[in-house]
Amino acid sequence: MDFGLNGKTALVLGASRGLGAAIAHNLAAEGATVYAAARSIDKIEASERIIPIAVDLSDKASVAALIATMKDKGVDILVNNSGGPKAGPAIGQSSDSWSSAFEMMANAIFSITDALIPGMIAKKWGRVITIGSSGVAQPIANLALSNGVRAAVAGWSKTLAAEVARHGITVNMILPGRIDTDRVRELDGIKADKTGASVEAVQEASRNEIPAGRYGRPEEFAAVATFLASTQASYVTGSSIRVDGGMIRGM
Repeated sequence: MDFGLNGKTALVLGASRGLGAAIAHNLAAEGATVYAAARSIDKIEASERIIPIAVDLSDKASVAALIATMKDKGVDILVNNSGGPKAGPAIGQSSDSWSSAFEMMANAIFSITDALIPGMIAKKWGRVITIGSSGVAQPIANLALSNGVRAAVAGWSKTLAAEVARHGITVNMILPGRIDTDRVRELDGIKADKTGASVEAVQEASRNEIPAGRYGRPEEFAAVATFLASTQASYVTGSSIRVDGGMIRGM
């Protein structure tokens, strides 16, 4: 299947590892020129189609610099992907913790998207894909900051989708379940430390809760993002698509 991405320009946030890196490589393989943004650009595998660009989503000046650079690039596909905040319960979270999490995970991507949308409107074509979490559909224990902020992002994404659909722009979220990334391994380690179980036991318990019986692979997740970025997905917008092996049991 030709996804129609040859010659398109993409900006992928959080592209140095995990889901962001997998998406960047998939889009490049389909012919897009990908600006791979991250704090640690030395970890990005640069190529003819993958161009590293530095950004710290927690730093307003860094975000502003990225916007200034990318507005001239004519971005067709924007993949909003931010790191998750520290694990912890809802009780006892400080105002500063909430503000910091919102700045990095929400406000930064709101600003970047808002700056790049006019260029998409001018072309009458665009794709905005935001990586969320299964916690949007079913809050995850001990991840209060992530659950709260990503739910706000989901509301923003749905609202934006309705506003720009007539311009040929789609706006969707993808909700990963247990994908085998550094972030998920880190969370498994935190749970192991907290419960006294081994990491292997924690992972086995997680697999037992997933109908597919395993963690997902980053490339499987990236394939869904690439489809949403494609010309074939032009009638899919305002959606939150789960990639979780059936883990979330709700309708």
